[in-house]
Amino acid sequence: MTDDAERILAADLLDDADRAVEGTLRPRSLDEYVGQREVKANLSVLLEAARGRGEAADHVLLYGPPGLGKTTLATIIARELGVNVRYTSGPAIERAGDLAAILTALDEHDILFIDEIHRLNRAVEEILYPAMEDYALDVMIGKGPSARSLRLTLKPFTIVGATTRAGRISSPLRDRFGATYRLDFYDEADLTAIVERSAGILGVEITRGAAHAIARRGRGTPRVVNRLLKRTRDHAQVLGDGRVDEAAADVALQAMEIDDAGLDTTDRKLMAAIAQKFGSGPVGVAALAAVLSEEVETIEDVYEPYLLRQGFLDRTPQGRILTEGGRAHLRRLGYEVPPRRRPEADMPPLWEDSVLEESETSS
Repeated sequence: MTDDAERILAADLLDDADRAVEGTLRPRSLDEYVGQREVKANLSVLLEAARGRGEAADHVLLYGPPGLGKTTLATIIARELGVNVRYTSGPAIERAGDLAAILTALDEHDILFIDEIHRLNRAVEEILYPAMEDYALDVMIGKGPSARSLRLTLKPFTIVGATTRAGRISSPLRDRFGATYRLDFYDEADLTAIVERSAGILGVEITRGAAHAIARRGRGTPRVVNRLLKRTRDHAQVLGDGRVDEAAADVALQAMEIDDAGLDTTDRKLMAAIAQKFGSGPVGVAALAAVLSEEVETIEDVYEPYLLRQGFLDRTPQGRILTEGGRAHLRRLGYEVPPRRRPEADMPPLWEDSVLEESETSS
């Protein structure tokens, strides 16, 4: 199977070139931000109240799948408040001293954005508690019997935490956020608007039909549709007249082997393996991983979520099952889909009472 690092539809894939272009496409205010209406409405009230009181805003936790705009919202929060923002991530803060250096360098009301906050070191996390609650930093000076604690006062600041795994954040840390917002996948109308806005910034002439064709394959994720738009633009520039209409978009997306449902080659191989090798299931994820030469975690975290959302795959106690919708999709694409696997008609279930009674009688 294709390495996930090479998948154009991977929402968590972001190389240096993507970062450079994505920075120009990101909205700069809540008014420009498309989608997430409830989050925007609640954030608008929170920020307006903080501005009115002249205080630092409450700490904000943003969670949801990758590519939905958590970093963008953190930048917008800083712009709306007229303050600076400092970016870091949970794995990057290895020691308590690293966090202390960052916090003491913040100016009044600044924003500290911590991506992947669920991956914070536990010792670092405990230092963060008094900083978030009391704007204070407890530092130990010396070692052994002569060690003493020194409390440093910090300027009021706001932490914006982002995570794709809200369940892995400890309760003490989660409770210290004054506002928690979940970012959901986007619908096609919002994604179409994002494609059209990004095309305008990139100087790409695009039709509404082409924007909708890209949005339909975008997996509900702005980062993915922006990446598809850039690849479609390249295709139209090299093999066409530079204008992206629906026909040109379809040709480009077919060349990238992305079908109408937004599935790529790896998704279809997984579905085909379940259908052809395991009679559409049920099959254990370990057996499926062995057939596909993939890690179990990769299948569970990368491939399955979108297939489950589309209704092409089901998880059951017995294993993974390819649904009728998934089987029909494979057939439309020309795949051979064998009949579903069924138990042998004359084979009684294991340990059935009648079998045990017959065995005892014969003995």
